[in-house]
Amino acid sequence: MLQPGTVAPAFSLYESPATKVNLLSFRGKRVVLVFYPADWSPVCGDQLVLYNEIYDLFNSHNTEVIGISVDGKWCHASFREERNLSFPLLADFEPKGNVAKAYGVYNENDGECERALFVLDEDGIIRWSFLSDPGINPGAEGILQALENLDKNQRS
Repeated sequence: MLQPGTVAPAFSLYESPATKVNLLSFRGKRVVLVFYPADWSPVCGDQLVLYNEIYDLFNSHNTEVIGISVDGKWCHASFREERNLSFPLLADFEPKGNVAKAYGVYNENDGECERALFVLDEDGIIRWSFLSDPGINPGAEGILQALENLDKNQRS
């Protein structure tokens, strides 16, 4: 798993059947990358809905949330619509898990992403990372603490 201080690997993945999202387009904003095993699983659904519920809080820290799993773009589109999510879900589908592998969070045995979180600063540097048990919702406390620490460092 990539550690703080590492430049986040760039990527371009499908958000919808017709639209790709490029990580480099978020320079100047902070980014929370949420790698998760699968759409429609109970823990993943709870985790992503939690982040959606506090989406305005992330925005107050100049932060965009991006979900990433190996599910396909059509699956993401359906899941995002069903859950009314405000942030993009990106398909690390082909080649399968390529981005997760670049971040060191691809589970070869299960063929899916680990449940991992990365907070990137405005320059695309990883400032915080966390690997959670796949069956446990990691919540938002660690993410919010990392964002507050970035705020403190900017004021210093």
